[in-house]
Amino acid sequence: MLNIHNLTVSFAGEDLFAGITFKLNGGDNVGLVGKNGAGKSTLLKVISSDIEYDGGTMAFEKDIKIGFLRQDIDFVYGRTILEEAYEAFVEIKEIERKLETVNKELAERTDYESDYYTDLIHELTDLTQRYELLGGYNYQGDTEKILQGLGFKREDFDKLTDTFSGGWRMRIELAKLLLQNNDILLLDEPTNHLDIESIIWLESFLKNYAGAVMLVSHDKMFLDNVTNRTIEISLGQIYDFKKPYSQYLALRGEIREKQLQAQKNQEKEIKATELLINKFRAKANKASMAQSLIKKLDKVTRIEVDLEDTAVMNVRFPLSIQPGKIIVEAEDLSKNYGDNQVLENVNLLIERGSKIAFVGQNGQGKSTLAKMMVGEIPFEGKLKLGHNVQIGYFAQNQSEYLDGEKTVLQIMEDAATDSNRVRVRDMLGSFLFGGDDVDKKAKVLSGGERNRLALCKLLLQPINTLIMDEPTNHLDIASKNVLKRALKDFKGTMIVVSHDRDFLQGLTSTVYGFKDKVIKEYLGDIDYFLAQHKMENLREAEKRTKIVEEKKVAPANSKEERLQEKERKKAQNKLSNLESQISDLEKEIINLDALISEDFEKVSQDATFFKNYEAKKELLDEVMERWSALDDKINA
Repeated sequence: MLNIHNLTVSFAGEDLFAGITFKLNGGDNVGLVGKNGAGKSTLLKVISSDIEYDGGTMAFEKDIKIGFLRQDIDFVYGRTILEEAYEAFVEIKEIERKLETVNKELAERTDYESDYYTDLIHELTDLTQRYELLGGYNYQGDTEKILQGLGFKREDFDKLTDTFSGGWRMRIELAKLLLQNNDILLLDEPTNHLDIESIIWLESFLKNYAGAVMLVSHDKMFLDNVTNRTIEISLGQIYDFKKPYSQYLALRGEIREKQLQAQKNQEKEIKATELLINKFRAKANKASMAQSLIKKLDKVTRIEVDLEDTAVMNVRFPLSIQPGKIIVEAEDLSKNYGDNQVLENVNLLIERGSKIAFVGQNGQGKSTLAKMMVGEIPFEGKLKLGHNVQIGYFAQNQSEYLDGEKTVLQIMEDAATDSNRVRVRDMLGSFLFGGDDVDKKAKVLSGGERNRLALCKLLLQPINTLIMDEPTNHLDIASKNVLKRALKDFKGTMIVVSHDRDFLQGLTSTVYGFKDKVIKEYLGDIDYFLAQHKMENLREAEKRTKIVEEKKVAPANSKEERLQEKERKKAQNKLSNLESQISDLEKEIINLDALISEDFEKVSQDATFFKNYEAKKELLDEVMERWSALDDKINA
C-alpha cells in the first residue's frame, strides 16, 4: 500500500527525523508512539500530503484512498448531524442528485420512442447499478449505526452540528472517516474526545477494519487492544516491530540489554587488541603483527546501542494542611444549560482521603460537577466545601485557562507567590521547560506542553484536594506514567475525570458513574465499574424484552429520606474500609504462616513473633465481627 524510504523532515534547518524507512501493508494496525514533539503528527501529515517532506521517497499503490482524522477540523455550519455524516458519501450523494434529475425528466417526457428517451433509460440503469455497487441502499443505516456506536442518540441526528462542542464534532468527523472505506486510515489521537464506552466500540471496529490503520495515541490499553505493530519515533529515528505496544516495549528492552552486553564484550576485545598493538610496536620483530592487528581493528564495525530519550517531567503534589473529615457535601444539586438538564437532584458526600473517578458518556455532567465544586459555574441546590479544604483544579480545556499572549515564564510568575517565585525556573525545568522554552508564548505550545505547564502552575498553590479533569489528554505515555505515580503518592483527596482505563487502573478506589442526570456510586476500581456496567446494560436489555413494566421507585425527596441516604452512604464507606482492613490482615497472616512453615526454629527464637501472630488473628476476628454487624444493619 505504502512504501517510505529515507524520509527526512526538517524545521528551521534542523531535522525532526531523518532517513526513516518502512512499509505499510493491508492489515497493519500501527501504533505510532513517541514523546510530545517527536514528530508523530507531522509524519501523519506527510503521509496525507498535508505538508511536504524534505528528502526521501513515498510510493503509494494506484488509486489508494487515505482518510485522515486531524486534531483540528473545520466544520460547515448549518448542517444537521446526519447531513454532515452523509458528506462521507461524496459519489453516492452525487449519483442521488443525478438519479433525481433523470427520474424527473423521464416523468415529464412523453417521447417514449425517441433516442433521447432511450439514452435516459440507459443512464438510469447505469446510475442505479453504480449506486447499488457503492452501497447506496445501505449507507443511511450504516451511518446511524456508526453514529450510535460513537455515542450519539437518535434524537440528536436532526440537531445542528453548531450546537455541539468541539469534542462531539470530532466524533462526527471520525464517523465520516469510518464510513468511507478508506484503504489507509490515519488517526491522530482519536480517543481524546471519546468516553470509555465509545473507545471500547472503536476498538472493536478498528480490529475488524479491512485496510491499514496508523494511529497516534497515548492510551496504552487502546494501543494494546487495537494494534499489531508499533513504530516509535525517538530522537529522529524510528523503531519498528510487529508487536502491540506493551509487547514491543518488553522486546525493545530485551534488545537494548543484548546490545549493551554485546557492546561491553566488544569494548573488552578492542581494549585487549590495543594493548597487544602497543606491546608489539616496541619490538622490531613484532612490528608486522602490530600492523596486522591495526588493520583488523580498523575493519571492526562498532556496536551501537539504541539511543533512549529518558527525559521525563518530575511531579510531586505536596499536601498543604489537613482538612476536616468532610471535603464536599451537596444536596439537591441540579444544573441545566437552557433546555438541556444535565444533573438533577444529586446528593453527594465526599470524605477526606477519598480517591474517586468520574466516568460516563460525554455530556452527562462530569466536567460540569467539577466546575460546580470549584465555583466556576452557577447551579441550583446546595454545595458546601469542608473545613480547610484547598482545591487544586486542572481544567480539561487548558487553552481557555492560559493567556496565549503571555510566555511560559510570565504565566508562572503571575501565578507565583512571594515565597515560591524564586523557584519558578527550577519548577519549569523539572517539567521539561528549559532554556529558551520558557520564552515561548502559550499560544504556540502543543497540547502536551500546555498540559505540562498547567500541571506546573498547579503546584504554585497550596493543595489538599485535587480535581483533575482529563489530565492525560495530549500527554505522552511516559508523562502519563509519571503523573499517575505522583497522584498515587498524593496523600490528600482526589477526584479524576478520565476516559483512560489504563490510567485509572489502581489509581482510584471509588467510581461515580454519570448517566441520565443522576450519579451512581461504585465501591471499587475502574475494572469493577466496567464489569458492573456490562451487567447493568445486560439487565437493561432484559427489561426491554419484558411485557410487564416494573413499578418505578420514587426518588428520595424529603429531608428525612436524604438524611437516611447520607447515613447509608456513610455506613457503606465504613463497610468498604473494614473490607480493605480484613484483606490486609489476611495477607499479613498468610505471610506469617509462610514464615512458620519455612523455618519454624528461626521464628521460635523471636520472642515477639507468636505474640504478634496471635494479635493479628484476634484483630482479624474482631474486624470480621464489626463487618458482619454493619453488613446486617445495612441490609436489614
